Amino acid sequence: ISFYHIYIYYIIGKYKFRHVFGQAVKTDQCYDDIRISQMTWDSNFCSVNPKFVAMIVDASGGGSFIVLPLSKSGRIDMSYPTVCGHTGPVLDIEFCPHNDNIIASGSEDCSVMIWEIPEGGLTAPLTDPVVKLDGHSKRVGILSWHPTAHNVLLSAGCDNVVILWNVARGEAVVRIDSVHTDLIYSACWNRDGSKILTSCKDKTMRVLDPRKGTVLIEKEKPHEGSRPTRAVFVSDGKILSTGFSRMSERQVALWDPNNFGEPLTLQELDTSSGVLLPFFDPDTGIVYLCGKGDSSIRYFEITDEAPYVHYLSMYSSKESQKGMGCMPKRGLEVNKCEITRFYKLHERKCEPVVMTVPRKSDLFQEDLYPDTIGPEPSVEADDWFQGKDGQPILISLKDGFGATTKAKEFKVHKSLLKTTTASAGIQHDNSAVRHLKLKEVQSLRKEVKNLNAAIEELTKRVKELESKH
Repeated sequence: ISFYHIYIYYIIGKYKFRHVFGQAVKTDQCYDDIRISQMTWDSNFCSVNPKFVAMIVDASGGGSFIVLPLSKSGRIDMSYPTVCGHTGPVLDIEFCPHNDNIIASGSEDCSVMIWEIPEGGLTAPLTDPVVKLDGHSKRVGILSWHPTAHNVLLSAGCDNVVILWNVARGEAVVRIDSVHTDLIYSACWNRDGSKILTSCKDKTMRVLDPRKGTVLIEKEKPHEGSRPTRAVFVSDGKILSTGFSRMSERQVALWDPNNFGEPLTLQELDTSSGVLLPFFDPDTGIVYLCGKGDSSIRYFEITDEAPYVHYLSMYSSKESQKGMGCMPKRGLEVNKCEITRFYKLHERKCEPVVMTVPRKSDLFQEDLYPDTIGPEPSVEADDWFQGKDGQPILISLKDGFGATTKAKEFKVHKSLLKTTTASAGIQHDNSAVRHLKLKEVQSLRKEVKNLNAAIEELTKRVKELESKH
């Protein structure tokens, strides 16, 4: 191989994402006639996995969201059933990364609810959650499942409190209530879930120890402006933040937590007012910035070379976005060189936007698809809370990974099928509690009810016989 060929391979490898191409799907592949929520809250309003797409919708007299099988595109009937158990508007939803049928929702009614979506989608309105988690005193606007630990959920509310839940037990195991002095704008995990990153209205970005609830490092005023900031972990433990300058210009910055003094880079983008929602792809090193109210998606490649955050391109459309969902890697079509798929929310529809790297070959492109995070958790909730970390279990997409999770049922403790109230400090006899499936518990309850009725009837007859004799 000549030096020329080596140079060409180097250039191709170095700039393979220079030509990421974004395109909206055809109209018949969109989800139409859905009344997307009008709430002024800066969450994604959408969550998606290889089975379903979920969107927060307008609802009178409470809060609800709609969950559709991916295949159910086209016009959605007004009477299509929704998940409608909250008494206040829903502010955030997120599918569990380890079970495609489980979704969490946070609401203005101060509660977090865990729902199980039946195979094939809803056939009737869903009003009863599998578990209800009460622990916040104000509305709950941020939810994030742990990336590697099974049944661990983070919630953050307008009470400036972060709670880590063991969902299977319905317990608030860690309550971080003395760190944030104002409204929490964002909260997310790092790759193995050993750290939490938050941004706050008090203009401080913090990295927390999730189990101790202590601040490891913090940065005051990552952005000078007073409008909301967002922050996510990216490659090699670095942190990417979006915010505003003092002159209200939108900014993106990259930080090294080992040297929080100055950013590695800080770039000004434009003067729009919408909050920039960052979506980071660890497999490609690309971060996508989706502004609420924007009609475009910018994307950048994060590298080890200055200026560290390299502008790649921008997908533009005519209509502005009310929210955005991002498909996990295992749900993409690798034979079409699809590296990301967004689900863009309009006022009355959801439009998938596909990001591809054009290639002439139909063969599997190993450079585009390194082993990626799969659906299997690497540690159980109890073990994680006791200090055990677990690295993500990776899968290959080469042989067409079965995109959806195995049909393993979501399990909760029998005593927790009723509403659990963390703030009331309910104690559970863990040694006597067995993991039971929801359907089994319901049938057992029915049997117990029938037995009680039979016992009452027998007692009545015995008393009648005794009175006669």
